[in-house]
Amino acid sequence: MPTLLSAEYIALVDRGVSTIVASRDAQLRPSVMRAVGARISTNGQRITVFLRRSQSRQLLADIATTGHIAVVFSDPPSHRTVQVKATAAVQRAVQPADEPALQSYLSAMQHAVAQVGYGPQYTAAMLNAPRDDLVAVEFSPEAAFDQTPGPHAGEPLRKERQP
Repeated sequence: MPTLLSAEYIALVDRGVSTIVASRDAQLRPSVMRAVGARISTNGQRITVFLRRSQSRQLLADIATTGHIAVVFSDPPSHRTVQVKATAAVQRAVQPADEPALQSYLSAMQHAVAQVGYGPQYTAAMLNAPRDDLVAVEFSPEAAFDQTPGPHAGEPLRKERQP
């Protein structure tokens, strides 16, 4: 089955990098928020991002109304970045089974952000979220773009055949 994301991009998302989630309302007004966690399936065909409900009300309302989502995954030390988009994102409650992904994301982000000079306490504060304030947003990528600064920024990724 073809996938939009190469093994390299799946690994980028999987290792836990800065995750910014956006959508828009019916009048095309944008909404945006930093995710506090993310998970990607091994084949790259399903992504889950975790948002704080209390900080993401407009974004979550826009996703619920339109189904549209755009997520940018960026590695702070290298600026290696990929953007994925979908039109059928769905929200669900966070489950106990999500806890390992949330903990892994926090640890990975603490490591990445430390490489640009910020200690683990900074990242822990940035990503701190009471579990009862979290919501999971799941989607299958329909479009993907290289957003790494440089000559290929903005170029769409082509679907790849997986073995």
